Amino acid sequence: MPPPAGVQRSDPRAVAAQALDRIVRDGVSLRDAFADAAVRLADPRDRALLSALLHAACRTWPRYDAALDRLLERPLRRREPVLHALLVIGLVQLEVLGLAAYAAVAATVEAARALKRPQLAGLCNAVLRRWLREREAQAVALDRDPVTRSAHPRWLIDALATDWPHDLDAILAADNTEAPLVLRVNRRRATRERLAERLLDAGAVATPHAQLADALVLETSTDVTRLPGYVEGAFSVQDGAAQLAANLLDLDDGQRVLDACAAPGGKSAHILERAAVELVALDRDPARLGRVGDNLARLGLRAQTVAGDATAPAAWWDGRPFARILLDAPCSATGILRRQPDIRLHRRASDLPAIVAVQAALLDALWPLLAPGGRLVYATCSVLMRENAAQIDAFLARTPDARAATGLPAWFGRPAGAGRQNLPGENGMDGFFYALLDKSS
Repeated sequence: MPPPAGVQRSDPRAVAAQALDRIVRDGVSLRDAFADAAVRLADPRDRALLSALLHAACRTWPRYDAALDRLLERPLRRREPVLHALLVIGLVQLEVLGLAAYAAVAATVEAARALKRPQLAGLCNAVLRRWLREREAQAVALDRDPVTRSAHPRWLIDALATDWPHDLDAILAADNTEAPLVLRVNRRRATRERLAERLLDAGAVATPHAQLADALVLETSTDVTRLPGYVEGAFSVQDGAAQLAANLLDLDDGQRVLDACAAPGGKSAHILERAAVELVALDRDPARLGRVGDNLARLGLRAQTVAGDATAPAAWWDGRPFARILLDAPCSATGILRRQPDIRLHRRASDLPAIVAVQAALLDALWPLLAPGGRLVYATCSVLMRENAAQIDAFLARTPDARAATGLPAWFGRPAGAGRQNLPGENGMDGFFYALLDKSS
């Protein structure tokens, strides 16, 4: 297939190395780096390889970045950072993707030439071949350190060991597995049974989730935009843990509902699919709010989208109370490392105090907007106690008319203070915390 107009034929491994370098050194998200890089690759197979390489490299960067220090007398990290990233991609092909050794080495060497570094092609060849000769001994050495064994930053290992000492190994292992692709059926345009049949006819096996009425779990990952039903808005992609939010809101037709941190709009859409409510979808980022509108339009749904800061309601609230508020709070995202592996490269322990302070400010600012007898659902995709159980305990202690409500399903995770915590991989879902807060009448 020739490349589209304006796009040159590119080596997918060279493109991946440049994108990985942006992720690691410039702090660009994996999502954005992939989107920018994919336009350079005309063949869908090359784009699929790009995605696999970037996800696996982000997931294992702490391990194979350190491995190169053992394999090189003079590290390339500073003087040739893109070549350093390329060598990590070479190791990923050998150890994670399981590509044939001769093919992985040859393709990586060719990528060095494509990056206009022919003088370093021989070095790439030598490093990867040394790894192949010493792989068992190298693996044993890397496994001695918890950071390189688990491919997690030390601060996060320590935090998880404090909060979940009996689950630490399971969390680290789950973070290093690929997350399943879960669809949410738009019940206004399809039934789960009929959509599963359509997908099967197209060669995609989808299994109903046992606890979630709108969820289908795909057997293998794929480009969902090519699946039947996507264009007409029959489904969206949304992890099962996130799909629980609409259930917990206990929605009724006619209610006024606020989704306080709405972008990119998955939970807003699910709310509108579930009930005929008056929904205000709020987000402080106008650009991200545009994505909410686009997602709702594809699904045939409507909401009032408002750009504003949820911690400062005076600038956007019209004074009419809400019967339900969903606060899917900004968080460390430590529960979704298997789905967004670049988080382990970008998040720092020093980020947490500011994140926790924003969560508390959001709770305090939004609570007066809730009608007496109303419900606020607090959610994060974090597994850290200070953002979850401790955050809610502190809020309840300072808010006399708030009480923790029952209604969190027993199958979801385990008790965590006044809420429940699902750890990564449990129930086939992401790490997620929920608490239900009801307001006195």
